[in-house]
Amino acid sequence: MPIPSRAALVDHLTRTRIAGDVATPRDNNLSHYRKLANGDRHYWLGLELGDRWTDEQDVLAVMAERCGVSDDPGHRSGQDTIDPELTVDALERMAARLRKAAAGKERVLFATGHPGGLLDVHRATADALRIAGCEIVRIPGGLTADEGMVFQFADVAMLERGATLWHTHSPEPMKAILDGLEREGRPLPTWSSPTTGGPAARDSAGSTRSGTPTATTRRSSSPRPRARSRSPSRSTTTSPTRASTTR
Repeated sequence: MPIPSRAALVDHLTRTRIAGDVATPRDNNLSHYRKLANGDRHYWLGLELGDRWTDEQDVLAVMAERCGVSDDPGHRSGQDTIDPELTVDALERMAARLRKAAAGKERVLFATGHPGGLLDVHRATADALRIAGCEIVRIPGGLTADEGMVFQFADVAMLERGATLWHTHSPEPMKAILDGLEREGRPLPTWSSPTTGGPAARDSAGSTRSGTPTATTRRSSSPRPRARSRSPSRSTTTSPTRASTTR
């Protein structure tokens, strides 16, 4: 498949409503920002914010800067947006990190909290990195988190409950993986990644503690505090999504 131009990628993201006029309504986004500011850890996305980000307007300002949502605090309902140019900027940063991993034949851990839409993307990326000489990390067996099983399918770790793959922003599945690797004497080395927008230690639902890059993605419509946020803790809600669905 030919590599799309930046303009073609922007057009695709806009047409499919991954960016541009997105399906997530404005009032839903504002509700999540408010809950984050009010200290609801279900909306902290695995980060430990402490006493920072306690003002909903500060969260809105960051989202407007980093993701391109409307910065008008009076815009309370209706359509919200994600800037496709900012989205492509983030994809290019991730591409640069993956190229570095391929060039260095690094260990790479793949995990996702959005298996319905991202499983095949991560699988294909894992195949390409393996061909380039990377080691794709295998997670330990028998891991549990959030009343479900953490398992690996097509090289990608995810949460399964009741024979269904689950959409989750919880950090607990990734915590189980990292702890399991440590118990087996296969801990991940330390590095700092600019690609995920958060700390390189236990990022939410799919990132890596360090050293080993991962193919996790955040939804741009979720609040993402600035890099001053520190290590992850507990985080957001889980909801079922069937493996056959796409996003």
